[in-house]
Amino acid sequence: MDENLRREIILDNYQNPENRGLIEDKDYLKVNTNSESCIDNLDFMMKIEDGIVKDIRFDGEACAISTSATSIMIRKLIGKTVSEVKTILENYRNMIYEKEYDSELLGELNVYDQIHKQPNRIHCALLPSIAVEKMLEELK
Repeated sequence: MDENLRREIILDNYQNPENRGLIEDKDYLKVNTNSESCIDNLDFMMKIEDGIVKDIRFDGEACAISTSATSIMIRKLIGKTVSEVKTILENYRNMIYEKEYDSELLGELNVYDQIHKQPNRIHCALLPSIAVEKMLEELK
């Protein structure tokens, strides 16, 4: 991916993140994720109905990588089945750790395909997937 396009996508999703802001609704799963090494501290909410992700919301303070990854991931996951979400998260994690993955499945999340070159940023990029995985665990 072109570096200018990568920067533009990350910056746009950092400055104008989608679904930022929490709401009061008991039907949402809720979780907090944070980083011990930087400012990232985000609260997440996810609503699942009939096995489909209907909404994901977040709020808190986070760096550009965490905020943009969250915005892009939310857009990618809403409307997907729980099974599809798990597949996307697995492929995303594989990409981050330089393992085999389906780049077509990830779409814009591919902007983080070089994050492994900055090991201190890996957790930042993984924060939204960690949150979604934790909320999916609550379903069991």
